[in-house]
This record gives sequence, C-alpha cells and structure tokens, in this order.
Amino acid sequence: MSLRSALMTAAAIMALSATPGIAADAPDAAPFAAAEAAKDPFVWLEEVEGQKALDWGRKHNDTTFARLKADPRFEKIRAEAEKFLTAQDRIAYGSLEGGKVDNFWQDQTNVRGVWRRTSLESYKSPDTKWDVILDIDQLAKEEGKNWVYKGHNCVGEDASRCLVYLSDGGKDAVVVREFDVATKSFVKDGFQLPESKQTIDWADKDTLMVATDFGPDSMTDSGYARQVRLWKRGTDLAKAPLLLEVGKQDVWARPYAVRRPEGTTLLVQRGPDFFTEEWHVVGKDNKVTKLALPLAIEMRGVIEGDLIIALRGDWSVAGKQFKKGDLVAVPLDQAAAGAITRADIVYAPAETAAIQGVGVAKDAIYLDVLDNVTGKLLALRKGAKGWAAKPIDLPANGSVNIVSTDGFSTDVLVNYTNFLQPDTLYVMEKGGAPQAIKSLPARFDAAPFTTEQRFATSKDGTKVPYFIVRAKNQKPNGENPTLLYGYGGFEIALTPSYMSVLGKAWLEQGGTYVVANIRGGGEFGPRWHQAALKQNRQRAYDDFQAVAEDLIKTKVTKPAKLGIQGGSNGGLLTGVTMTQRPDLFGAVIVAVPLLDMMRYHTLLAGASWMGEYGNPEIPAEREWIAKYSPYQNIRKDVKYPEAFVYTSTKDDRVHPGHARKFVAKLESEGHPVMYYENMEGGHSAAANLKQRAEVTALQIVYLTQKLVD
Repeated sequence: MSLRSALMTAAAIMALSATPGIAADAPDAAPFAAAEAAKDPFVWLEEVEGQKALDWGRKHNDTTFARLKADPRFEKIRAEAEKFLTAQDRIAYGSLEGGKVDNFWQDQTNVRGVWRRTSLESYKSPDTKWDVILDIDQLAKEEGKNWVYKGHNCVGEDASRCLVYLSDGGKDAVVVREFDVATKSFVKDGFQLPESKQTIDWADKDTLMVATDFGPDSMTDSGYARQVRLWKRGTDLAKAPLLLEVGKQDVWARPYAVRRPEGTTLLVQRGPDFFTEEWHVVGKDNKVTKLALPLAIEMRGVIEGDLIIALRGDWSVAGKQFKKGDLVAVPLDQAAAGAITRADIVYAPAETAAIQGVGVAKDAIYLDVLDNVTGKLLALRKGAKGWAAKPIDLPANGSVNIVSTDGFSTDVLVNYTNFLQPDTLYVMEKGGAPQAIKSLPARFDAAPFTTEQRFATSKDGTKVPYFIVRAKNQKPNGENPTLLYGYGGFEIALTPSYMSVLGKAWLEQGGTYVVANIRGGGEFGPRWHQAALKQNRQRAYDDFQAVAEDLIKTKVTKPAKLGIQGGSNGGLLTGVTMTQRPDLFGAVIVAVPLLDMMRYHTLLAGASWMGEYGNPEIPAEREWIAKYSPYQNIRKDVKYPEAFVYTSTKDDRVHPGHARKFVAKLESEGHPVMYYENMEGGHSAAANLKQRAEVTALQIVYLTQKLVD
C-alpha cells in the first residue's frame, strides 16, 4: 500500500479541525485576519452550528428547493441518478488485504454501507460470494448515531485485526475502534480513540503509532496533530513515549508503517507545509533518526530496503542529477546514516508526461503515467542494470488507475475508463497479463458522441489542454449548452472518467461537457503545479478563462449557454472566474468552496494550504491574494450570472462560512444567487449515495434552467 492510500485509509489525508463555533484566529499570529473579521458584517455566518446561521441556511434551502425541486425534471433526474449510483451491477472495487479482497458497498438497502470481504477467486467470478464484516446501517441504528464509514486499517498477513474509522455525519474527524474480523465484533477493551483529526498506523499487533489530539497545545495551527506517540496495548495513551513533535506552524506530524515480507519499516513525518516532507525512521530500540532526504519529495513506499520517493524539486546526490517529477530509489540505511552513496532512477517521465499513481507490490512497482493527460501502465522491476520499465497492454486514450497493490502479494488490480467507455476492472495475477474481471454496463448510448482533446492559448502564451465531449453532429453555431469543469490545484490531475450520470442527464439532452487541464493541477507533474503557486495563482484562472474563450471563439457555445462547475479548490476557481469574467458565463456552480481568501488561513485547516496560496498576514503576499479573492471582489455595479452555491454544515475541511458569506454578500449587493446547505455530508456535501443523487439533480436542473431553457 502506498503512503497516499495508507493515509487516505486512515481518513487523514485532509482531516481537519472541527471545533464548533467561529474558528478563532491564532493569538498574535493573524492580526490582519482578526481585523478583517472585525469589519465583516457577515462573520456571524462562520459560526458553524450557530442557530442564527443554521436558520439562515434552512431558509435558503427552502427557497432553492421551491425552485429546483419543483421543476418537473428534478424527480426524474434524481431517481435516475440514484438508480445508477446504487445499482447492483456497479463494479465493487476492492483492496487486496491479507490474501483477500475487501470492499465497501452502498446501495438502496445498505444506505450507510457494509464492509465485506471475499477471496480473489470469488472476486473474479461474476457471482462473487461476499462475507459481510461490518454493517454500518445496523451499527448506526444500534448506537443511535449518524455513522459514516471512513475506512479501516488492518495488521497481520491475514489482516484480521483492524482499526475502523467512523465519522459523525461525514466529517473528516473520526472516532477509531479496534475490530476483530474473525469474530466480526469490536474488541472489548481494545484500542479506542475519541473523535479527532488523527492518523494512526500499526507498529505491530499490540502497538500503535498515534497522531491525534493529546490535549492543550498538541495541535498545529492547521488543526492537525503535532505529536506522534508509540502506544502499547493496555497502557495509558497520555504516557505513551513521544516519537516526534513538530512546531505549531508546521502542518502536521504523521506515522507511516510499511509491512512487507522482508520486514516492517516504521516512519514518522514532519510536514512543514502541504508540499514538503521531512522523514524520520523508528529503529528497533524506538530511537528516531532523521533521514538525509530533501524536503521537496513525496514518499511513495518501501521495497527491499529502498525508499521510493517522488521528487517535487531537482536533487543532486551521489554524483547524480535528478529532476522534479522523477521517481527515485534511495537505500534506507544510507539515508538513516546521513550519507547517501547510491540513488537510482526508477522512472523519469518525459516532458509531456507525469507519474500519476504508484503501487508497490511484493515484486514490482507499478506506475500509472499520464502522457498528454491520457494514461498508461508500467511495471518496473530492478535488475542488474537498474530499474527496467515494461509497458502493460491496456486500452489507449483513457484513464488508467491502480486500484490496489499489496506488499505481500504479486497481484494487482487496475481500472481503465474514458468519458464514453464504462469502467473495466482488470486483475494481474503473479505479474501476468491483465485479465478483465468486471465491467460497468453502459449507462447511456455513447454512439452519437465523440471526445477530442483541444488546446487553448492562455494570456502568457501557454498551451492549455482540454477535453471536449460533444455530439458528433454538433454544429459550430454557438448555441450548444456547455458545462466547463475545472480544478487547477494541489498537483491533482483531471483525467477522463466515464460520464455515468452526466451522460444520461446532460449529454442526452443536448449538452456538451468540457474538462480543462489548467495549471495548478498535476497533469504534467510538479512543474505544471508549481507554475500556478502563490504569486502565480492568477495563471490558473487565466488558463480557465482561456478555455472558456476558446469554446466561444470556435462557436461551440456562447456566454449565455456556457456554465462552469468546480468544488473545493475548484469552487475557488469558479468563484474567482465569476467575479473576474462574469461576461463569459450564463451559469456558475460553486461547490464546497474557499472564497474568503483574506481569512482562509484561520478557518479550520486553511493554514495548511498557505504553501498553495500564500499567507495573507504577509503584506506582499496579501497584495496578490487580494486581487482575486472572490468574497472581497464582489461589486455592486457588476452584473453576475445567477450562481448556484452549495456546501455542508458538517464540512470540517473547507469551512462552510466561505459559501455562506459569499452568498450573503451577493444578496446584500442586490445580485441573484441560489444556495443549498446540506446539514450533513462532510466535504463531499453528501453522506450517502441517495444524498449524492439529490445534489446531482439539483445541479443538473439548475444548469438546464440556465443554459437549456
């Protein structure tokens, strides 16, 4: 299992503080933000569970529902979306664990879902025989809780003892309980941790490495744990030995255990910011040693004594020059000794390529590589002459995703899809050729449609790729309703994915769909991401606007027929674009967004993102953030498209105050806007598949009213 998947399994990759009430500014640390709050007439909307704020949200929900749910198309779209999202013929994606395949499944009956397990042989068959390990619906009913399952983390080659992560209403903050798979029950007097933003990993079956809220002054300004402790079964957690403590202005401290046939490697990480990592190894005597590695890396795993790291910056070591984007193997013992004499290139992507996914199996490293934003799969094995890459034969011109690898297995699960082709899941057993074992049935007739990749020219001359999915007989008359989607941040790449619900709800009613691969994302590796960091953030917005202008110039659509959509950092993208170029659009969806960039660093985990956006407390940085911050750039004398803004009360990742205040300010300036706040659901704004279907239908009806009608 890679570090990324391990942390996500621990429900901690972006787990944030969830303190009720207004997120307080750090004393003496954010005087500018405090001054902004003092003069902000809508700061009361930052009180997450405040009665006045909740009443404001419910009132807006009533208004929005009266318009969107009353539309005769709403129920049909919602029912169809729910049918697809909860269908029994979906692919049950699994993870390879302990010689078995684990899956979490939700449907009409299992609304909250079930964690279940089967053998690989059964998983490969059309009629898989599942053994239900834990029923979350039943658990929630028995305990009277609104439990949302956030994953599990198991120890042992048979993966029989596990930590289960449960969230109240979909928050990133979780409670943790030890679970016995054999008895299908929680372990009496086993490991338990109360709700917190926490990362935990097994050191062995009786010991945990724990990063959690240990009490006063134990959390960073970003709301993450400052300490990692080694907790032995049956002992007092408060007295557990300290492995690592980081500063309050660091982003986090985290544990990471790699279990393989050759042994277990225990690592702990200091995160100075979101894109740098300082690593330490825990020795057999529990002595912690800092590793001689650069900060600008991403740890991707361990194999046969080598650390596998992805470089976010150039690195000169052992007489070799490595460039950002390369995957490099470094001997762990040399890094611990502080003198690296050997470092090997595992894979060096070409100029148009980037490593997207890394899976470390028992005998090989598997890479999902993007080349001009389409995927290919490589298997890399170390030989006498170094690491050799072998291409794996999968369909071209789509997305490849490494679903699961296991350090104790040579088996690999891989998925392929594109915009118009349903997902296909492949298994490679013992390093053999891919075997298709599961396919998603077509959800719409793709024959009338086509996909192509085009390039727009941004303000500084950069060529920006985008995908367009349209009818084959589409006329370039500027009359085609078009939805443009973007993200552009945190080195996350947008790749082709099957338009299951959108195909039926948008394409078949004459809509065109566009995905923009703007700077700030990871489509071309670290260089593409870093090109739009901090003072260069405007480049991401210029790129997005350039794609919109290209769609209008080529007469795919016109402003009145063009809508944009984005969530989280993508919600910031659409908020910025709406306030900078309202003339380009007829519809704007702003989902679970960041919008008040003058105070974002004081709201929940905002401080952890200063490596992406900058620090508003520093005047020079505040100057360039202020130029695009959507909340501050609303103008009374500008005509904006009527936006649809939505968030979740339970979002403890991006503070719901961003969306609330943006809507309130638009209304105060006389601008029409629609707002929806799900009172549960976390950062996805949906706690289960039925809620996701409803949110989808609200968006489609909104787009239809604005762009089609």
